[in-house]
Amino acid sequence: MYGHFKRMTDSTGIIQFSDKSDPVIESGYTVDDNARALIVAIGMEEMERERLIKTYTKFLQEAQNPDGTWQNLKVFDKYYTVINSEDSIGRGVLAASFAASCSITETQKAAKQMLKRVMPKALQVNSPRAIAYVLLGIVKMIVSLENINIIPQGKYLAYKLLKHYELNRGTNWHWFEDRLTYCNAVLPHALFSYYAVCQDEKVLTVAKNTLSFLTDSLFQKGYLNIVGNQGWWIKKSHIPPYDQQPVDAASVVLACLQAYVVTGEKGYIEMSQMAYDWYWGKNINKLPLYNEKTQGCHDALVPDGVNLNQGAEAVISFLMAHQVLHDIKTKGQRELLIPAV
Repeated sequence: MYGHFKRMTDSTGIIQFSDKSDPVIESGYTVDDNARALIVAIGMEEMERERLIKTYTKFLQEAQNPDGTWQNLKVFDKYYTVINSEDSIGRGVLAASFAASCSITETQKAAKQMLKRVMPKALQVNSPRAIAYVLLGIVKMIVSLENINIIPQGKYLAYKLLKHYELNRGTNWHWFEDRLTYCNAVLPHALFSYYAVCQDEKVLTVAKNTLSFLTDSLFQKGYLNIVGNQGWWIKKSHIPPYDQQPVDAASVVLACLQAYVVTGEKGYIEMSQMAYDWYWGKNINKLPLYNEKTQGCHDALVPDGVNLNQGAEAVISFLMAHQVLHDIKTKGQRELLIPAV
């Protein structure tokens, strides 16, 4: 299951892109990928778990700026700011919040130091997805770390998302923006997670309304039909069918599982299974994205089939969705906070 994941990882971190299943070291390494890879490594039960956790943690430590933000792209020992984003701040916070309560003392310490440094900046993010990632990290800290009182910061971010919703919703448009782009499900996911620790009914109502709007739109044909990245889905227009990316399928799987953990409603776990089945061929092209031979995941569904490349984001997304769904369905585990991609 983890063959390609480990193949894409060297002593620096997980490599961004691949040529088919061969890592392309020239593409460098990103905080986005290494943060998400750290969460996957924490969820592993393999011999190499500790080595991988330490590798990804070290990458995040070295990429962090003095003000707590991260330099997102590293290529041949040089950092570039070209793809820096609030998302990378949010994903860094989320990964560090998981690492801060993992079983490795050295990693716990490093993660707590990163969180202490970044939180003032993290609370200032304004993009909806970045807000959601930081909120998820805060909820993870609330449920996993002792002697920490950051519920007010969580409420501040949750209500930032609610404000986005109030500004953009319409009669037939229950969403936080005037368009749906990537990782859409992380927005209701974060609100469900906050409800788990605060029991704020207003937050729960918006979480349910927006996740229902998203899943009603994406499951119309009886399988997951992701918003394509060729134009995205702009309000009052049609959903573009291509390209469909694995990270978006994982986003739906994980958000539905968070909704299930919070509400206990079995319909959510059924939807998470349908979204997971997207990787195995229950999709618009009727083709599997997961490659059993390489243990990688193809980068996208495209009009003429699949993108043959198997980069880091794709395999990380598949593995995170697989881990969490498997644990809930087979082990009965219902962790209060479900990770996001």
